[in-house]
Amino acid sequence: MKEKILNAIKAIDPQGKTVVQLYNEISDAVMKNIEIKTCETQNKAAYYLSIEFLIGRMFYNNLLELGILEDVANILREKGVSIQMFEEIEDAALGNGGLGRLAACFIDSAAGLNLPLYGMGIRYKYGLFKQRFEDGFQEEFPDDWQSFGDPWSIRKEGERRVIRFADMDVTAVPYDVPIIGKDRINALRLYQAEGGKKAEQISEYLYPADDTEEGKLLRLRQEYFLSAAAVGDLIERYVRENGKGFAAFSKKNAVQLNDTHPVLAAVEFIRVLTHEYSVPFAKAVMIARETFNYTNHTILPEALECWPKKYIQALLPDIYDILVKLDSKQRRDCRKAGVEKADYAAMRIVQGTTFSMANTAVFLANKVNGVARIHTEILKESLFAPAYRNMPEKFVNVTNGITQRRWLQLCNAELSSLIDSCIGSKWREDVSLLGGMKEFAQDEKVLDGFVKVKREKKAQLAQYVQAKDGIVLLPNAIVYAQVKRLHEYKRQLMTAFAILEIYHKLKSGELKDFYPSVFLFGAKSAPAYFRAKGIIKFINEISKMIAADGDVNQKLQVVFVSNYNVSYAEKIVTGTDVSLQVSTAGLEASGTGNMKFMLNGSVTCGTMDGANIEIVEHAGRSNNYIFGAEVDEISRLKAEGYDPNAIFAKDPQMKRAVETLIDGTFTDGGKGYFQELYNSLTVGASWHKPDHYFIARDLPEYVDALLRINKDYASSDFVKKQFINMASAAYFSSDRSVSEYAEKIWKI
Repeated sequence: MKEKILNAIKAIDPQGKTVVQLYNEISDAVMKNIEIKTCETQNKAAYYLSIEFLIGRMFYNNLLELGILEDVANILREKGVSIQMFEEIEDAALGNGGLGRLAACFIDSAAGLNLPLYGMGIRYKYGLFKQRFEDGFQEEFPDDWQSFGDPWSIRKEGERRVIRFADMDVTAVPYDVPIIGKDRINALRLYQAEGGKKAEQISEYLYPADDTEEGKLLRLRQEYFLSAAAVGDLIERYVRENGKGFAAFSKKNAVQLNDTHPVLAAVEFIRVLTHEYSVPFAKAVMIARETFNYTNHTILPEALECWPKKYIQALLPDIYDILVKLDSKQRRDCRKAGVEKADYAAMRIVQGTTFSMANTAVFLANKVNGVARIHTEILKESLFAPAYRNMPEKFVNVTNGITQRRWLQLCNAELSSLIDSCIGSKWREDVSLLGGMKEFAQDEKVLDGFVKVKREKKAQLAQYVQAKDGIVLLPNAIVYAQVKRLHEYKRQLMTAFAILEIYHKLKSGELKDFYPSVFLFGAKSAPAYFRAKGIIKFINEISKMIAADGDVNQKLQVVFVSNYNVSYAEKIVTGTDVSLQVSTAGLEASGTGNMKFMLNGSVTCGTMDGANIEIVEHAGRSNNYIFGAEVDEISRLKAEGYDPNAIFAKDPQMKRAVETLIDGTFTDGGKGYFQELYNSLTVGASWHKPDHYFIARDLPEYVDALLRINKDYASSDFVKKQFINMASAAYFSSDRSVSEYAEKIWKI
């Protein structure tokens, strides 16, 4: 296969062709010579249903997975073409952040491990959105990722199916995308909605704005569209191969529901079995419970979908009937099992005038998992405590992971080569061998090589930022990065206040020996998320003020990169010294950015939250910078009372930083963003108390941690901390995560 592909690429003449034309020709040459598996006919397979798959650019990754990246680079070089030219081909941004990137890592790892795991999602016409800043404000533009062509998809015209809503029929057309491993190529199946303008809206945009009823209904249509298309595929295939007796369905299929978005798939499965194949309701529920599994990614109530009953009844009357019957069955089951009334009320599928998707998932799932050890414990002790008390056997933990192929081998070839020179190249196939690098943590020659790699990756990052955003980074500076989805609980706002405190200390002369520092931000705010947009504007205002101040601008720099995506992340995680992971303890389920930075030799400056806890366990607390309230203290503060205004009153430097929101230091153009942010910290709102993410509690410790890092940075001990983090990162491979899913949950 490799020889055929390479020969086909050798035959391509690049003369007179644009980058896009050449990209499509080379991609086509690969696609014509590979065979994609879409299902299993003999053995059991697993199917990963996700509303997002943030796969990034496929060109380089696919060539790497095929083992021909270097060969293709050489072939092109001989033709006078640099393989780097294809970096201008943009990402397929079919995801918003960690949820979609995790899904991409999992299907990558499954192919790498020769496991039959197939992704199922939506082929959005436009990606999330393109972001640019106008006077520091986020502006959104359609992301037409298909404008470069889509050579990595195969349209499966003969496998289209009709999805029925009460008011219209929609055709789901599958497109299969290759997910390449060493010994197998699995399919990621993405469904495109067709059948007229209204139908096509379903797969037009990821996460249409849901601040209107029309937007909410479109989201519901999206979720059912994916669910029904996937379930229809699985059932049709099963019947074709096994007949209409469904007793063996769960022996052939395991389905993983990635968060609540595809939970309707389990309900649709019961609908199809009962309505179309005359399976008794109780038996259909039993088979569903053997087949479906649910991953919870958050305890935030806004992400635990509760669909109004009237919406379901209007669009999906048959699904409404099934949910009502499931609610009745749940009541009977709970009564029979002697479940206490309070527990039943909390677990119930019908919650007032809504259907709880999370409760539906827990009721129907064979296994329910969290994505980091602390997160799973919070699920058991808090969010799903009644379910755990009554069904403890359902609950398992699988800590998230990232694929080392993209996040080290592909994006950091220099560090990968250094590792090869120390322990050989077998770690590329078995990442657990990466731990052997710990033996070199005292080797000055190896550490010098590590420092050289970090310097080189910083230079590449600086070139990329200048090319993309026209900003020249401070040379030879410490690089801190906070790149992730913009949300209040992730506390980008707290980092902004910490920077202001450092700025004022520099300005006053209090900080004498301060190592030049760059704070990099990358994030997109949901278009309707008022506060998140205000935080972006605030950080950009701080950036502008510092850049204009000749007293400090050679010591401190703040850069908010635009249109942060997977390709930008590949540059940032390799060129960063300090990974900022500062969410309020108990709210970040896991995080995967923290793992990418760790794998590339960054220390973590963060709270004991999500996978940070396990990172510290593996790399050592002394090799990271941990601060802030932990989960128990946050719970106590909530119960006993928490007054951020009293903290502000006692800390003039913090008060000064926070009041820049309203004292005229910065302007939001009269849009009210900054006043609203200030009110959220000092007054609260109808839905929360003041400072409900505990910024005032953690900010002084955060500033201390950042200044401690600044003091430590120039020492050889800091390099060792970075190196040990890299050498301790093997546990956080998605190969390990997917192996655990395969063993604990899917049984494949």
